This record gives sequence, structure tokens and C-alpha cells, in this order.
Amino acid sequence: MFSAEQGCWFIRKVICWRAAASIAWAVLLLPPSTAIFVILSKFSVLHPIQTISECFSMLTSATAIFSFILLCGVIIMVGFLNFEYYTVIPTIACSKIALFGQLLHPRQLVNSLVHCIMGMIVAWCSAVTIGFRYETLGHPCAQTDGYHQMCLNEYHLILLLGGAFVGFSHSLLGVIHNMNYVSFHTVQQYKYLRFKGCLPLVVKCSATQALYSVRNFIVVYYFLGYIPRTWICKTLNLHLGSSAHPLDSIAGLLDLSLLYHLWISATFLLFTWYITLLLFRIFLTEGYSFPVQSSFTEDADHCLPKVLTEKQPMILKFLALQDLALLSQHSPLRRCEVFSLSQPGGHPHNWNAISKECLSLLADLTQRLVAYHDTVATNGRAKSLSSGSERKTSSETSGTEDFMSPRPTALMKTPASVFTRSIAGGQQSPLTAPFTPDLDSPFMSPALRRLAAPVEQGSPWYGTVQSPHIMRRVPKLWSTSTDSQVNGSSPPSPASVPSDKQEPSKPSFLAQFLQNRREQVKNFLAKRVLIVYLFNKLPEASSQALFADSQAHIWALEGLSYLVQASFSEDQFGVVQTTLPSILSCMLVLQEAVDRHFKLPHASSKPVRSTSSMGDSTYKTLRFALRATLKTAIYRITTTFGDHLNAVQLSAEHRKRLQQFLEYKE
Repeated sequence: MFSAEQGCWFIRKVICWRAAASIAWAVLLLPPSTAIFVILSKFSVLHPIQTISECFSMLTSATAIFSFILLCGVIIMVGFLNFEYYTVIPTIACSKIALFGQLLHPRQLVNSLVHCIMGMIVAWCSAVTIGFRYETLGHPCAQTDGYHQMCLNEYHLILLLGGAFVGFSHSLLGVIHNMNYVSFHTVQQYKYLRFKGCLPLVVKCSATQALYSVRNFIVVYYFLGYIPRTWICKTLNLHLGSSAHPLDSIAGLLDLSLLYHLWISATFLLFTWYITLLLFRIFLTEGYSFPVQSSFTEDADHCLPKVLTEKQPMILKFLALQDLALLSQHSPLRRCEVFSLSQPGGHPHNWNAISKECLSLLADLTQRLVAYHDTVATNGRAKSLSSGSERKTSSETSGTEDFMSPRPTALMKTPASVFTRSIAGGQQSPLTAPFTPDLDSPFMSPALRRLAAPVEQGSPWYGTVQSPHIMRRVPKLWSTSTDSQVNGSSPPSPASVPSDKQEPSKPSFLAQFLQNRREQVKNFLAKRVLIVYLFNKLPEASSQALFADSQAHIWALEGLSYLVQASFSEDQFGVVQTTLPSILSCMLVLQEAVDRHFKLPHASSKPVRSTSSMGDSTYKTLRFALRATLKTAIYRITTTFGDHLNAVQLSAEHRKRLQQFLEYKE
């Protein structure tokens, strides 16, 4: 999977051991979690001493030991899936159809199936632990002619199906909320402190998601519960018990004890899985110290300047950039190694490699921002409309919103009145309302006056089509009752009252054709709206995807700026001064591109962080963190060097922009 040899050694010697350590700790935390689950599932306020005795006997039974072994296997499998599917760059769906594609991907379908099976296994262990009416799938229900019949225990079945449903829902939510995304915390903490601080969040998320999952499962089982129940009975030759209230009925599903055990089992399932995920994130993002330079040739590929240039695996590059940001702030001895010269030759290979890679990362982000903004500027505007006011509105609202949300041409250019004419409606003018002319205008042509003039009943044009697009209505058929006269209303006009010999006229062929065309246009517009909804790009998601890997750029900015700041007093050979113009120019160009991006409509809207999910949403605010880090990095350099920067060779535009930072006006 990884082309670079050092990537293989890093995965084999570092990442795999960290993943194994997280799984081991998750297994060690399983006994206390199981004990708490047993107490909560069997606790009785009226008999507390008896409850404690039953829990102790249950935890020491052979069934509990076998269930614990199965749960350990599930935890190991969950840890393996976390290791297999994790990523440090989130996959952001920029449209609805892209999200559906992720959910229906074959790899994701396999993942969902595995989670469904694991959820059923955990639910079986929970059912055996709770006991009572949930213990077995079948039970003897009757005896005829000395033969014992086995009936289906629907309480056990609904617990198993509930676990499968929770596992499947957890897999889908993992894709929607990017639970496989592993973020790096800004503040470095010990593993124990991080785990202790996140433990209340894990409990809250487990209980909340379990509640919603049980609610959805109850609704699904109410409508479709008979399908698995019938299939299980036919497969295992079981009979349906003569229960007064089947569990797929309202009375059966309103059993409070059943709902409580479903919720507590789902909470236990999600808690054990979330603990495994939390430990994996904590162990994986722990800092790793790379040597800046080595005296041995075989260890040269393990040094920081060489590791920074690698593209795969991304976890290696991210940990190397994190180590660069940390050493540039807190390690004077390692900074001296960065500023040192190679022997023989006296070349600053360490600084050249580090600065070149950081500048390459920043330049790549600048190119992406420029390309994105150029695409928005060229293709994001709608075409000019007919009226001046419409052109003004279109020009004011163009940009990212139009680029991400293309409007259907038919919806903009087709008047609604063209499709609203009907054969069975009331009388209207020959022209549609938006196009009705002023007949008294001196600029009105005689032909249009004749066309808009009322047509007499005896005219050969009465009730017929007058133009290919404008059609008169057929005379409306009225009943012979005199309700209108009784109510005091005026009698109908002679044109609308047919004679006794007149028969109801059928719509003409052209009228039927237009009616069919109208229905076709409606169906076409409905399909087009659906297509636009599915394929329309989400502006907020597009901006987030553009900055999805910005954590690497944040570390590159911090590392460069702190090293440049330290070089003012620690760089004995002046190796940093040779690249200072390039660093300042790269940062100023990126600053201009970021400011230009934040002027777009959807880039400056800060999303609200979700606290009810284990999905890490820090990627949604990376662009704001990058903007703040970039401005801080430039100020860090300008405040350190001050007026000395006037001697640095820069373009006139960059010098003018740098002067804004020197005067604290930016």
C-alpha cells in the first residue's frame, strides 16, 4: 500500500503497536463496563441486596465468561476496523449524491454488514446477561401427545434485531459524521488526562445515540417486525406463542421494561465501541520525536528532513509536521541542529530540506485557492436576463452561491402563465397576465387591438384557437338552476349560457395536446428539481473540503515562523536569511488568497460544532484556524525583525502589504 520504505517501517514499528495498545486497554476496560451494565440491567429498588447477589453470581458463571470472550473478540474486531478505516484527512461529500455514493460503496457495505453482525453478537451477550425472559430464543409452549412444542421467544428476538439495527446505524453515522477522521489536538496532553476529559462525552453520546436508535428501531419493527419473526419460525421450526399482545403492536412495544432493556443494551454496545475509538485516537495522535540528523547512514531515512518529504502514509507526514512545530517552539538544542551546516562542505541541508517542504505545502494551498476562486469567478455567474433589474440581481448574487447551486434554465426563463391555462377554468383575457398590453396606448398596433378585443358569440373565432400559444376557453356549462338569481347575483351572460339544444363540446385535439404538454413539462421540472437537489454542490462543504488538510499547513506555518524568529538570535551562520524573502513572499501571497476566499458568501459562515456525536467536527473550522495562524506567523516575524525587513528584497506590492503588518494595521 505504501511505496516508501520508511513508511513501511513507521507503520510496522509505530502505528501498529499504538493500535494494539489501544485495543489492549479497551479489553482491560471491558470488565468494569460489563459489571456496570449487569448492575443497571438487574437493579431493583425494592430488593437491593438480592440484586447485588444475583449480579455477583451472574458475573462468576460460565455463561458470563463465555459472553466476555465474545465481547473481547468484538472489541478486537472494532479496533481492527478503526485501524483499517482511519484517516487524518476527512472525506467531505460536496453534494447529496456524493454522500449516497459513500454510503453505497462496496467497502462501506462490507463495513456495515460486519457492524450489523457484531451488534447482534453484543445483543446476544446482553440478553444472556439480563436473563429472565430474554435468555433463550425458544421455549416450550405446549405439550400434545407427549410431544413438546417449541415456541419463539420474541423478547429474545427483538433484542437481537435491536443490536443489529444499532450496529448498522452506527456504521452509517460513522460515514455521515466522519467518525474515522482522527484530528490532532492543539494542546498536548498526557493520554490519561485526555481519556479522563473525554469519558463524560463518551457516556453522553452513547446514551443519546442509543435513545434515538431504539426509537427508530421501534418504528421499523412495528411495520416490518413480522418478516424476521416469520422467517425465524420457518427456519428453526418454531411456533408463535399465544401472546396477548404481539411485540409488533402498539401495546406490545409500549412495555417499559422492554424499552429500558433495549436502551441499556444499545448504550452498552455503543459505549464499548466508542471507548475503543477514543483510545485509538489518543494513542495514534501521540507526539513522535524524529531525529533531526543522524550519525549513521542507515538511519538517515528516519530523520525529520527526509520524513517531511514523504507523501505516504499521511499519518507519518502529519506526525513529522507536528514534531517540527513542537521543536521550533520548545527545543533550542534541536533548533541548533536545524541551523547547523553539514560537514564536509558547509551546506545547510537540514534547513533547506525543511524550509523547501514547508514552502511547497503553502504554495500548493495557494494554487488551490487561486484555482477555486478563478473557477467561481468565471463559471459561477448566471447569464444576463432580459430586464435591467433582473440583471442587477443576478450580478449581485453571483459567485460561489451560483457556482455551487446552479439554477435550472427552464425555471428561470419559462413564464408560469404559459403553463397555467386550462380548458375548464373561468374566462380570461386572450393574453396571459404578465403580457397583457395597454390597449389605450398610442403605440398599440391595430392587429394587437383586434386580437385583444372581445369576440362576439357569433364570430367564427369564438371558442377556437386564435394563435399557436394563446387559446380561448370553451364556453362553460352551467346548470339550469336559478341559485344565482335567488342569491341576488347577476344572471350569467348569454355567452356563458348554452341553448337547450347545445351539447357539451369536447376539447379540441390541440387543447388536449397542450394539456399533455403541460403535464410533461411539470414532470420534467419535478425531475429536474430532484436532480439539482442531488447533484447540486454544497458551498459550505466545498469550502471545508478545500481546507480539509489544513492542519499540515498550520504546522508548517508555525514551524517556519518560530524557526525564523529563533534565527534572529540562534542562527550563527545566517542560513535562514538566504530564504527569508521566499518565506515572506509565500506567506503574503497565501494571505492574499485566504482573504480573497473569505470574501466569498459561504466561506465566512462559521459552523456550529456538534457536541452530541463522537464524530470529530474540527475539520469544519480549519479554515478559520489557518487564517488566524497565518496572520500570527507574519506578525511573529515582523515583530522580531522590525525595520530590518526593509533590507529584504521584496516586490513593491509585497512590501506595501508587509508594511501594514509592521504598522499593526492588518
